[in-house]
Amino acid sequence: MRVRVSKITPSRLPQLLDLIRELAGFERLESEVEATVGSLRKSFFGRRPVAGALLADCDGDLAGYAIYFFTFSSFVGCPGIWLDDVYVRPKFRRRGVGRRLIEAVAQIGAKRNCGRFEWMALNWNRKALRFYGKLGAKVMKDWRLLRMNRNILQRFSGRKRRRN
Repeated sequence: MRVRVSKITPSRLPQLLDLIRELAGFERLESEVEATVGSLRKSFFGRRPVAGALLADCDGDLAGYAIYFFTFSSFVGCPGIWLDDVYVRPKFRRRGVGRRLIEAVAQIGAKRNCGRFEWMALNWNRKALRFYGKLGAKVMKDWRLLRMNRNILQRFSGRKRRRN
């Protein structure tokens, strides 16, 4: 099986959105998906792109994706790269696709001289956690993710919510 990882193109955004929805279903978070082809286009190809995406194809079939963006660490004093999503369709798992996607994001981070490569995994996804551990990733047990959704963010900031 030949795995090909490539940067997203505007014409493949609908395929990416389908994969995002598949991941949301796997994670039991279907109701959280607000992304549209338009919002993805703006985020990846707009005047000031805020993220990047990679697609993996196996022998011509869409197998998975990774989305990343850049962060900053005051402790390290340089940029980092954050893996927002990595998803491999079930029939392509255990064939090196996930590793290839993560390696491709790592290469982007190394090229940009990032000081950290970080991501999160659901605590119930034991297979993923074992896989990430084999890659050398360390679970940060003392840290907890905090989040404000869009409505809370707008209310907290004193701004009214704008539509995309």
